[in-house]
Amino acid sequence: MIWRVLRQIGKAGCHSEPAPDIGAAAADETSRIQSELLQILGQALCIRQIDAGSCNGCELEINALGNPYYNLEGLGIKFVASPRHADLLLVTGPVSRNMETALKRSFDATPEPKLVLVVGDCGCDGGIFGESYASCGRVSNVIPVDAVVPGCPPPPLEILRGILQAVRRRVPPSP
Repeated sequence: MIWRVLRQIGKAGCHSEPAPDIGAAAADETSRIQSELLQILGQALCIRQIDAGSCNGCELEINALGNPYYNLEGLGIKFVASPRHADLLLVTGPVSRNMETALKRSFDATPEPKLVLVVGDCGCDGGIFGESYASCGRVSNVIPVDAVVPGCPPPPLEILRGILQAVRRRVPPSP
């Protein structure tokens, strides 16, 4: 049985779709952002991602940063499980009332100098949810925010730009 399956695999080969053509300009922009991040950081940047009530659209795009094209780990940027180990909090979604206390505690647990990056329209301005009995609205209503990445959901390149923008706030450019 297994030999028949292996023979079929050998005949059919490995079929997959071709890599998307994002254009030379976007590829150059990605390379520029990556090299600037490496220059500024010179060390690792640890990110704690917090879903404050999103639809998971932004999380899919954040997850794409780990693929070989964007290679976030190769830049020295990694996601950590605890805010105590984080340099940057990456928050998505409008802050639900149930997540308000957890978000404040995560912010308080993050060591100084801490940065907060908000990804997606819902976190930036409340999105379609706004403020209500169940939602605090934008993230800045709950904790201070250093940089925002609007979009529903924003593409990975924009998230990279947002990380760079937040890191620039912490580390002044060298003369």
